[in-house]
Amino acid sequence: MATSMDRRTWLKASALLAGGTAFFPSGISSLVAMPRPAASALRERITEESLLTDGPPPMRARLLANENPFGPSQKAKQAMVDSLNSSYQYPFMHYRELVQKIAAHEGVSPESVLLSAGSSPLLLAAAMHFSQKGGTIITGDPSYDDLVESAKEFNATIAAVPLTADYKLDLDAMEKKVDAKTALVYICNPNNPTGTVLDTAKLKAFCERVSKKVPVFVDEAYIDYLPNPEAVTLMDAVKKNQNILVARTFSKLYGFAGLRVGYVVAQPEMVKTLSKYTNGAMSISGPAIMAALASYQDKAYLSDALQKTMASKQFLYDTLKKEGYEYIPSSANFVMFPLRMDGKRFSDEMMKRGVGIRYWKFAGKDWCRVSLGRMDEMQAFAEAFQQLS
Repeated sequence: MATSMDRRTWLKASALLAGGTAFFPSGISSLVAMPRPAASALRERITEESLLTDGPPPMRARLLANENPFGPSQKAKQAMVDSLNSSYQYPFMHYRELVQKIAAHEGVSPESVLLSAGSSPLLLAAAMHFSQKGGTIITGDPSYDDLVESAKEFNATIAAVPLTADYKLDLDAMEKKVDAKTALVYICNPNNPTGTVLDTAKLKAFCERVSKKVPVFVDEAYIDYLPNPEAVTLMDAVKKNQNILVARTFSKLYGFAGLRVGYVVAQPEMVKTLSKYTNGAMSISGPAIMAALASYQDKAYLSDALQKTMASKQFLYDTLKKEGYEYIPSSANFVMFPLRMDGKRFSDEMMKRGVGIRYWKFAGKDWCRVSLGRMDEMQAFAEAFQQLS
């Protein structure tokens, strides 16, 4: 049945009805997303039938969500298949097993680990808790805004600190913003969308000082893409009883973006507090838990996925250099570079060619962020990009 709903409306509707904000391309701003309150009004205008009969545009290269296109591992896939026969059962014991496995690896107590269906519910839990009484949350600009945008809806005040000249979080400026009204400092390291990573010694010293005044939430979603994550992580700060929360997710290098497994490590009392705002491990399906158990710290798989990602990154670097473009050297699975045209127009034109990317406006420029995909996807990007550059 034909409908009058255009492609842009479908994309907005799909994102909103799934819960959250839209970040898809094809004419939708990836920086200014439709707020959640608009979802109810949109639902009134769009029927379920129209959503089922209209589909998204064909995409040759899905380079817009920082996913790992090489995962999950074969061990994870087999674990999910094997778990189906018992999927009618609540996987209580397996939740505990994964918590214990994570705790043992990180050297913390199981009481310091809170599981969830990806790290997003944990970011939301933190947003809800630290937004009480209208406190201020300090963050970078730009940085990952899931926690921040949620906090705004709970009446928090946001202090967004511009990045440094080399597009890193400005720790000195962020520390100067801390005052009696500050409820939380949010650090995304490596930072999304710039892909930059902070000096480890400086970050650890910052967290030690600032956490004596206010909690510091360190989002390490992309830390597995670093050569030596153990040397960079703030897990040691938790073990030293600092007021630090460290978030991790299986959504990136582990390839679990659609499976939804994540966790936060913090002091036991903080874990108890955040657990009041989330269903925690009960929100994770049995197959996803079994997949996480099978693939957690699977060094061979992680190394292989990382190697393929680095190859795609080098291909992208070479493509940009060939066309005379500069880029921000990335420590994650995406690369950001300044555009020579309006970001929205660039996004639309790339989508017409079957390539999904994201764009931002900051530091007086239009920017493109390209997720690193399979080599065929990177080649599709290069072909489309060369037509526009």
